[in-house]
Parts: sequence; structure tokens; C-alpha cells
Amino acid sequence: MRILVVSDLHANPSALAAVREPFDVCLCLGDLVEYGPDPGPCVEWARQTGAITVRGNHDHGAVQGVDIQGVSGFRYLTMATRRATAERLSDEDRRFLAALPTSRMLKLDGKRFLMVHASPRDPLDEYVGADPAAWEARLGGLHVDFLLVGHTHLQFSLQAGRTTVVNPGSVGLQRDGDPRARYAVTEDGRVELKQAAYDVEAAVAAVADSPIEPTAKKLLAEVYRIGRYVPLNGNGHVNGNGHGTPANGHAKSDATAREVGERPA
Repeated sequence: MRILVVSDLHANPSALAAVREPFDVCLCLGDLVEYGPDPGPCVEWARQTGAITVRGNHDHGAVQGVDIQGVSGFRYLTMATRRATAERLSDEDRRFLAALPTSRMLKLDGKRFLMVHASPRDPLDEYVGADPAAWEARLGGLHVDFLLVGHTHLQFSLQAGRTTVVNPGSVGLQRDGDPRARYAVTEDGRVELKQAAYDVEAAVAAVADSPIEPTAKKLLAEVYRIGRYVPLNGNGHVNGNGHGTPANGHAKSDATAREVGERPA
């Protein structure tokens, strides 16, 4: 059985269109909406493909109208796109997102899968990176062959005890300096992490045509183009050499990114 695993579409149908992988079953780990300009097509894709989907923190926040305040980083982008997202969701979209469970346990091809957006301990919000010991601590008593998670926008596959933990990365919004869409495929117990280039300028054009505020538009355009968040300077331009990359030409480490508020809200 060929299983496509996707997460964090974030209202970017241009990136989603690049995922052309054949599959028998699609598993979606949430965050279909926010950040990007077009939530409706991403929600419709999940419905039309019959993807088995769990709720992400952005799905929850958009539908429930959760208030969020942020002056920088991804918290700011969440705040800046939440109202626009709500305005662009149909009643059917809202019902679909509101009905999503926070976790799913299922058996596929003789293997037990647990799906959550963030972690078994906190399905919506806990941020856990590629740390086998951290994941093993969160798997106590859960006898599963695969734990599928998203939320961090960082792609990895690792072994935590008897469980394979897979984060397919983000389809719609990158944060590691590579703008390609990310996803994973599992088949016969093997995991393949994949990337796909997409029409970034189409996504940038959609942002430009959206009701998102101008500062957020500039930030999102740079995230799409370079695959990570770079703050604007006081003149409204991207810091660094003008191309979204620091002057030394190297992307910041994940630890540094978190220090300046780039962790997903």
C-alpha cells in the first residue's frame, strides 16, 4: 500500500499542486489554512481526495476565532491572516474543519498508525523537533508502528524505540531555507521523504491579490521565495543583502530562528 503523508498546506494551493504522487491512501496532518491567501482550495482538496485528516492549531484557531497577538515572526503572520482566512472560508469549509479530530489511530497494511498535528501529549501545539529521546518519552504506552506528526515545518524520519516517527514537513510554507514543497510516502514499511519545486511566483501573486495587510504580504512573499522567515527592517525591506538571505549567505540555525520568534504560532 502506497501512503501519501502531507501536512501544513497553509492555504497555498500552488504548492499543493506540485504534489503529484500516486497513492492508495492520503493522510493529512492538519493546518490546511492560514499564512497563505487561498484556504478554500486546500480544504476542498482534502474533501475531494478523501484524505484522512486531523486538526491543526491553525485549523482550530481560524474556525474558533481564537485571538492571537504577535508583532514579529510567524505569530505576526498568523494574526495578520486569521481574519482574511475566516472571510474566505465557506460554511462548508468551516464545518469540515470544525469536525476534524485532534488525533486518529488506524491500521493500514498491517501497521498501526497514530496521526496528530503536533505530539501525542499536546496534539495541537507542542513543538518537538528531530529528537529520538524526546519522542520516545512521548510514546510511553502507545504501541504504534508509525507516529505521524507535522507542526514544526521541518522534515524528518527517525526511530524512537519500536516506533518510526515521521514528519513530512510542510507543503505550503517552509522555514529551513529551501522553498520546495515537502511531503512523505510510506510503502511496505519504508519511508521516503520528498520535495517538489512549485510555481512560487504564482503563490506570491495570489498573496498580492489577497486582503492581507501590506507588511504581511511582503513577509509572505519572501518566505515563499527563500523558504524561511526574514524580518523586515525599518524601511519595510527584507534585512540582509536584499534577497532575503543574511549577508554571510548562510541560513540561520533552527535554534537562532526560534530566538527571533520564527517558531510557528
